[in-house]
Amino acid sequence: DPNADTEWNDILRKKGILPPKETPKDEDKEEEEQLRQLSVVKTYEDMTLGELEENEDEFNEEDEMAIEMYRQKRLAEWKANQIKNAFGEVNEISGQDYIKEVNKAGEGIWVVLHLYKQGIPLCTLINQHLSVLAHKFPQTKFLKSISTTCIPNYPDRNLPTVFVYNEGEMKGQFIGPLVFGGMNLKCDELEWRLSETGAIKTDLEENPRKQIQDQLMTSIRCSAPKHSEEDSDED
Repeated sequence: DPNADTEWNDILRKKGILPPKETPKDEDKEEEEQLRQLSVVKTYEDMTLGELEENEDEFNEEDEMAIEMYRQKRLAEWKANQIKNAFGEVNEISGQDYIKEVNKAGEGIWVVLHLYKQGIPLCTLINQHLSVLAHKFPQTKFLKSISTTCIPNYPDRNLPTVFVYNEGEMKGQFIGPLVFGGMNLKCDELEWRLSETGAIKTDLEENPRKQIQDQLMTSIRCSAPKHSEEDSDED
């Protein structure tokens, strides 16, 4: 019997005298199904949410729970990524947008609002710094608005003004040129001030303004005249 499972027949098959032993069709189908399921299990972690939905019918019952957990994980990651990179630039708003864009910005969203006017150099400087910070911290919403269009009759002496909000509550305010230190304001100094309110998570280790102050004090000490011992004796 050429299909008999004997040692002699195995030798003849290896020599090519007998054809390969036929596998029952039921066994072939079962093996194909097992390979298909293994392939699905191995690849579902590489699928996007859309691909998971398209291939949902191919998953067996044993995979459904693991795949559902994985789907929820991918969905949470996607939402977190969308929030994290939701902004990235300074957007202009008017008074009509104030409630929507500031007070109702959304759960967990920090808002930095700059009230400014054209022709005020420090306002221009702060807008430039905020553009840099908005790109660096895209999870924070950075806004700007011409002061009188946002708050009627807002006095120019209070400009520039920066308000910091979180979930509709004011968490910080910087009003007037003296607060910012004038035109000597550096971008990392503004970054540090905003980080103190909680609006951004800076990687700066200490206040840059403190370094400048320390350098200034050191310079003053070095340039101060020193009394000689003779002067001390005469005193």
